[in-house]
Amino acid sequence: MAGKTITRADLVEALVKRSSLQRSDANRLLTRLLEIMQDSLVAGETVKLSRFGNFNVRSKRQRVGRNPKTGEEVPITPRRVVTFRPSQMLREFVEKSGRAARAKS
Repeated sequence: MAGKTITRADLVEALVKRSSLQRSDANRLLTRLLEIMQDSLVAGETVKLSRFGNFNVRSKRQRVGRNPKTGEEVPITPRRVVTFRPSQMLREFVEKSGRAARAKS
């Protein structure tokens, strides 16, 4: 079930094809959009995209991990991680598309 990875260049190209934007404008738009999302997440805000999902920053506490090769305990430092929770609409769309793809096989 390996699929193609969509790159930033692919997203810019899709914007060009689906709108009246020039490639440079589409690239600038995508860059600014990602910068806004990034700045919001760094500030600890939730980025909510209707019909797509929510990006959140979660703080993880320090904990003890184990090196799988040696079995030695090592401390894992506290950190902030980005999580994504898809919207119900996106989940349903992906599920329906998955069923349609299986039916064609």
